Amino acid sequence: MTPEPPEPDATGPDPDPEARGVRLVRVLLVLTVVSGLIDAVSFLGLRHIFTANMTGNVLVIGFAAAGVPGFSVPHSVTSLGCFLAGAVAGGRVIHAVGSHRLWARTTLTVESALLAAAAVVAFAAPDEASGTVYSVIALTAFALGMRTATVRKLGVADLPTTVLTMTLTGLASESHAGGGHGTRFRRRAAAVAALFAGALLGAWLVIHHGLGPPLLLAALLSGALALTASGRP
Repeated sequence: MTPEPPEPDATGPDPDPEARGVRLVRVLLVLTVVSGLIDAVSFLGLRHIFTANMTGNVLVIGFAAAGVPGFSVPHSVTSLGCFLAGAVAGGRVIHAVGSHRLWARTTLTVESALLAAAAVVAFAAPDEASGTVYSVIALTAFALGMRTATVRKLGVADLPTTVLTMTLTGLASESHAGGGHGTRFRRRAAAVAALFAGALLGAWLVIHHGLGPPLLLAALLSGALALTASGRP
């Protein structure tokens, strides 16, 4: 099924949203890998919360509020609040900057800087220290909230970069087995593989090397995209 073209928007994407320097789909797939890294850090290293996947985080808040051991209401609420603050900041950037190249570059630059700051905190202080935990939660959640607002505005189907429920649903329901034509099968499968790869790599790094290395890798990937994704086609 071919999606309807978006309504004209002075701050929105170009008619061909995938033809911008490094192709946008590839950029979003790399950002999906980054999300896997970040949620590996947050869930495994920050006491069972999410800072990229807010669907999971809302569930975690419910578990914590019910008194389930191993979950923290303050940590989860901090993550949710900082994510929403980041989304507000992302919306302000989108409306303040007219060119999609500039606001995409701005968002990715800020994300890279915040993730780098989180990496510095993780390298400088023990992973279990309260200040480390709250700082990394706040920095990563804000960064991912800002990025998610930008990705939502870009409007590329099946690549929200942080969650996969609708992507997996489309992969199954629009497959030949579901009576469809396999629309965007490669893109959807690539998104699943990207999040899996990020989570796998992030988990390995957290288990064997702590929080700093996966956060630094995430910062470097976002920074590289900030430099390459916004150039001229």
